[in-house]
Amino acid sequence: MLAGQLQLFSQNKKSINDTFLEQLMKTKPEWFQEILAKRDSFNVQIIYTQINRNKHNRPTFTDYTFNLNPQHYFYPASTVKMPTAFLALEKLHELKSKGIDKTTTMLTDSGYNKQDVVYTQPNARDSRPTIENYIKQVFLVSDNDAFNRLYEFLGQGYIREKLKEKGYDSIVIRHRLERFLTPDQNAATNPVNFIDTSGKLIYRQPAQYNKNLYPSLNVRLGKAYYKGNVLVNEPLDFSYKNRLYLQDLKSLLQGILFPESVPVKKRFNFTKEDYNFVKHWMSAYPGESDFPNYDTTNYGDAYCKFLLFGAAKDKIPGNIRVFNKVGDAYGFLIDAAYIIDTKNNVEFMLCATISCSRDGILNGGVYDYDGLGLPFMKHIGELIYEYELKRTRKFPPDLRDFIIDYNIR
Repeated sequence: MLAGQLQLFSQNKKSINDTFLEQLMKTKPEWFQEILAKRDSFNVQIIYTQINRNKHNRPTFTDYTFNLNPQHYFYPASTVKMPTAFLALEKLHELKSKGIDKTTTMLTDSGYNKQDVVYTQPNARDSRPTIENYIKQVFLVSDNDAFNRLYEFLGQGYIREKLKEKGYDSIVIRHRLERFLTPDQNAATNPVNFIDTSGKLIYRQPAQYNKNLYPSLNVRLGKAYYKGNVLVNEPLDFSYKNRLYLQDLKSLLQGILFPESVPVKKRFNFTKEDYNFVKHWMSAYPGESDFPNYDTTNYGDAYCKFLLFGAAKDKIPGNIRVFNKVGDAYGFLIDAAYIIDTKNNVEFMLCATISCSRDGILNGGVYDYDGLGLPFMKHIGELIYEYELKRTRKFPPDLRDFIIDYNIR
């Protein structure tokens, strides 16, 4: 960890901002008694960001944290898809002069061992693979293949370089998801071809190989893990996995939704159309998309909306919207969300993670998501939402920038 991060963490450790959430959780022992008692073994970390507006509707942000510690690694799972999607949209501006945008057909070729070839996308408009469709899939249902195509479009080295330029030195995105590849194979990314509507090649991006590999994270978790059907009685090595701290997730989310509130360095090179596109699909429900199309029996409103809704199957009230990105893998649940209630003029940001491996055995698929993780996510969301409903604001927020026409599908 960077020395500055350690210093910042130690300075804030005993502040009121680190006791507020604990005191609030103590008012609901039926929800949080076990969480409070086992905060470290469950690796619970929370950031609640209170938003206050002035008379000109300009927001200010105050963070309240619980058990936040960058030394306590959690596997970020699908949350790495959020910065990857932002970078992919940003990179398109570099290719604009070649006539490429997010709706241009992108064909993924193979140029290295165990690389996928993708020429069609059945759930896309006209079955054409596009950056637009992949980003939609990433936010609507957290699709792993869609993320992998974006990762390959960018390249491992490009991701590292661009995130460092923006001040996100500690973020590590070094591998595809749900593909068991070596570090060498993940360093190699596919050649990509863009074609126009007549099928003519307009740009070929060659295969890439990142020689500047990430250093090992030196992280081992759990007490045992499964390798196939064999139980290995030692911690699972995460040294070559991805890393994304909760504070960075919160900063990424805030930088997209409130770009003027973060330093220019941390902003993405987005147009107004880009911001609107991202806000739309971060907050849309699977049933509000025609391309890609999803069966709402399996993909309800609350799918990928852990905070406030947990495992709910019911429709979400029309006055509430959640702009977020979730992740779940190796027993970890993570959600980074901006939640609004347009009826009651409520807004707040909430980021949380929890480990649902009660027995410490990883990679076996037996995690207490239903009994521990999802109820925690629902309850911490409800706790903050109920607090926000009662909280006095000098100036109620004007949320019109976050009211979206979801009939545009």
